[in-house]
Amino acid sequence: MIVRRADPVQDADPVWAILEPMLRAGETYAMPRDWSRKDALAYWLGADKHAFVAEDESAVLGVYYLRTNQMGGGAHVCNCGYVTAPNAQGRGVARAMAEHSFETARALGYRAMQYNFVVATNERAIGLWRSYGFEVVGALPGAFDHPKLGYVDALVMFRTL
Repeated sequence: MIVRRADPVQDADPVWAILEPMLRAGETYAMPRDWSRKDALAYWLGADKHAFVAEDESAVLGVYYLRTNQMGGGAHVCNCGYVTAPNAQGRGVARAMAEHSFETARALGYRAMQYNFVVATNERAIGLWRSYGFEVVGALPGAFDHPKLGYVDALVMFRTL
């Protein structure tokens, strides 16, 4: 598996095929469930982000972005968002993207990484982030309106690079 910079034109179809099920399910990201393809791709592959795809020899299996979390005095901390294709879960795609993002963030000069809004019911993601040394530094009680579970907590997770 390789992770490479996303091409907004070439990768639009496979990235949308990964993002759409996540958006429609509405269980892991605080993004509009009815977002159009155009809006989702503009956000995920936007000029304010470094976007990457993970692929094997036959298909794009995941997508992630990396961006500066805050401006000014907080510009040394980055933020990322990751999504794995439903048919590729459990195959190490998220782990490959995570490791790539840590290396890329360091190369770009970031000193830390912060995830601002990890839905507390997203146990697979939380377990992965903990395995890489992320700590929960805050919980936002009832901050996420889960479509099946109602209001659940969102976590702020952080690690130095």
